[in-house]
Amino acid sequence: QVQLVESGGGLVQAGGSLRLSCAASARTFTILTIGWFRQAPGKEREFVSLINWSAGSTYYADSAKGRFILSRDRQTNTVALQMTNLKPEDTAVYYCAATSRLPLRLRTFWDDYDYWGRGTQVTVSS
Repeated sequence: QVQLVESGGGLVQAGGSLRLSCAASARTFTILTIGWFRQAPGKEREFVSLINWSAGSTYYADSAKGRFILSRDRQTNTVALQMTNLKPEDTAVYYCAATSRLPLRLRTFWDDYDYWGRGTQVTVSS
């Protein structure tokens, strides 16, 4: 099955930037969509962004539009989430997820995804 490993989290001041990476391995040919979700303490896991693995098309939550950019490298089987103008409310554990389900609709729900990484902590100080 697909294995996902996130990296790149850390502590940054408000207005700063971070670049998260997600490396996929094992059966990557089955991946159709990769998504990023985040979960803050006491809150539900929420959708951040997704990318169609084949086409490279992206979609963002309103909270991420204009500040985050998601890209993928099919040769290295990695996706990168470039986050800029970070705000304290962006503080959360960020998870990379993958699904082999056909993209008949945008896969913005956490239960659309079958494979998950362990997450990486992003903390934005005010």
